[in-house]
Amino acid sequence: MNDMSRLQPAKLSENHQRGCARSFRELRLLLTADLYRYGGRTDAKAFWRHFLFTPGYKYTVQMRTCGYLKTRRFKAFGLYPLSKWILLRSRYKYGIAIPEYTVIGPGLFINRFGGIYINGDAVIGANANLTHGMMLGQANRGSRAGSPVLGDRVFIGAGAKIIGHIHLGDDCAIGANAVVTKSVPEKGVVGGNPGQLISEKGSEGYVNRLVPENLLRRCREAAAVRAQA
Repeated sequence: MNDMSRLQPAKLSENHQRGCARSFRELRLLLTADLYRYGGRTDAKAFWRHFLFTPGYKYTVQMRTCGYLKTRRFKAFGLYPLSKWILLRSRYKYGIAIPEYTVIGPGLFINRFGGIYINGDAVIGANANLTHGMMLGQANRGSRAGSPVLGDRVFIGAGAKIIGHIHLGDDCAIGANAVVTKSVPEKGVVGGNPGQLISEKGSEGYVNRLVPENLLRRCREAAAVRAQA
């Protein structure tokens, strides 16, 4: 599982810049990786086509850019408040609520939009697929208090709810309208309410156009520099 999965929710709450890109290079690499998931291309034409006409990618660009501008270097110039206002407008327009400081790996793919809620303390690995009506929510008491931690190549079906500080292993798939309150092993497929492990076929076939390994490596190197700063 990606190193991001070991971050604790309490530590994330202490610093709402944890998931923010700290350099323009890191921001550019993340957005390039995200763009690749939408069609396997990363050229300027693909960027503008998806930024203008694909709400999921447009929100991702605004979210990651807002996080980048949130760092101390830009706050004094008033760019962060403007980017935050733009992000909030898109939140209400498209029904996507993902805070700009959320830790999200490269290759985020939002398939459809509307009713998407991610708690800011959640952690999402690389090559994640999010769909409409899904939620990564926080539990406020009990042994699972906190927010979910997702590995790499995880697929979340429409209307699924993942609640509490639980771990979804790499290559998991969560079925439509499932309610998941327990950790899921690698390649686990969960469905129903309450969620039950129904197979170990994983997310293969549902998570497509994976970010090339060389681009993933560059993204992780940039993130490692940020973590050491």
